[in-house]
Amino acid sequence: MIDPAFLGRREIATSDAMEHLGLIIGEQLQPGDLLVLTGPLGAGKTTFTRGLASGMGVRGPVQSPTFVIARTHPSLVGRAPLVHVDAYRLGSASELDDLDIDFARSVVVIEWGREMAPSIADAWWDIELERPVGVAGDDVADEDLDADAPRVVTIERITK
Repeated sequence: MIDPAFLGRREIATSDAMEHLGLIIGEQLQPGDLLVLTGPLGAGKTTFTRGLASGMGVRGPVQSPTFVIARTHPSLVGRAPLVHVDAYRLGSASELDDLDIDFARSVVVIEWGREMAPSIADAWWDIELERPVGVAGDDVADEDLDADAPRVVTIERITK
């Protein structure tokens, strides 16, 4: 369970700070917690998840699961495993169900899963990450996606 003090909107100045936020939240998570991360490419979803993994004491390295869809990181300290899912290429919650994830005994992080969350859980942590936009409102160029620029993180508790 995430401390209510972390709910709301905050600016995160650097990727190290994003990872640190993940670490602090990861220390609080319990089996059955579901986190849904939403944000454009380069917003910091995997960086945040890397911090969660550190806080949970799971085996790494944490990388984006884009091409494998889901990665399970077992605990090194007797806690729940972390299941990191990229739902971008999944068409529905039933495809997510086909992955046979043990939601009750794991902490599950789903990137790009906002539309699927209501089909798989009664409650979840909705975490939106925003990255800078260009002067004219255009997205930052692809080569600058990893730039250490401030991000905005909004954390909400959603229940059906």
